[in-house]
Amino acid sequence: MDAKRVARAGVMVALLAVSAQVMVPLGPVPVTLQTLVLAMLATALDAPSALLAIGAYVLLGTLGMPVFSGFMGGIGALAGPTGGYLWGFILGIAAAGIVRRVLGRQANGYAGGLFAAACMLLVAYVCGTVQLMALLSLDLAGALAVAVVPFVVPDAIKLAVGVRVGMTVRRAFRL
Repeated sequence: MDAKRVARAGVMVALLAVSAQVMVPLGPVPVTLQTLVLAMLATALDAPSALLAIGAYVLLGTLGMPVFSGFMGGIGALAGPTGGYLWGFILGIAAAGIVRRVLGRQANGYAGGLFAAACMLLVAYVCGTVQLMALLSLDLAGALAVAVVPFVVPDAIKLAVGVRVGMTVRRAFRL
């Protein structure tokens, strides 16, 4: 991986850390701008760089850097109610990369990018919901009511904006 790709991934790590702090507390799972940055990351970067960025972000947080929402960090954040979303981000970005590879050139268009980002979010929702169910002894309906339903519309908007911004960033990176 060349220096430009590493630097771009590093900028995305910083954006993820900042976007996690722009939050509205809503029960055990806050609304943040991370979804927007994740959609941007999945669109703007190639799959290896995107995985590097999200992996570095989660690693920094796991090591105690206060990069998760509410300036949280440490292994406890990964083991807490929102931890499933954090490791779900890694799996989700990997899924988005696979979808983009399968779509080929269509992934460079808005619809393809939005589909890949939606797949990323779906994976994160599943991982977050499963961990929330386990930690809070919730059934599926209860976990979905707390961890998914309130977020669907705001996350759809953030995905749409994030993919559009990601397309612009991707074009700028090619200069």
